[in-house]
Amino acid sequence: MQIRPIRQSDNRELAKIIRATLTEFGANHPGTVYYDSSTDALFELFQRPCSVYYVAETDDGQIVGGGGIYPTDGLPKDTCELVKMYLLPEERGKGLGGLIIEKCLETAKESGFANIYIESMPELGQALKVYERFGFNYLSAPLGNSGHFGCELWMIRTL
Repeated sequence: MQIRPIRQSDNRELAKIIRATLTEFGANHPGTVYYDSSTDALFELFQRPCSVYYVAETDDGQIVGGGGIYPTDGLPKDTCELVKMYLLPEERGKGLGGLIIEKCLETAKESGFANIYIESMPELGQALKVYERFGFNYLSAPLGNSGHFGCELWMIRTL
């Protein structure tokens, strides 16, 4: 297994993983990345300065998920967002998500961010437990202007 930066050729497979995961958990509703056009063009989205997306790929070249950081509009300048953290079902519970999160936290800190923010949903309870283990704390209201009005939970962590 390797964790590497996104390539343009990854777009289609990652969009499938993201939408399948949201459907699996009943979180495929308006106001989420399920309906974002950028979900089909992640490589292009992550060309923005201070953003990066990491792809998890098996030794035989199968993309199994990914996650990244993004300087979401409206966030404080010292805060980025942990975004689009999704894994295929067969890869969950093996520590891979944690490795991607660690890489994102490290990259965010190296990029000069002091905090990292997450928007999520109650339907993604397994992921919420992982974020809690990584020291994310719940907020009472959203930060920034992600446009994801379907996300009802917000968390932040100091780097």
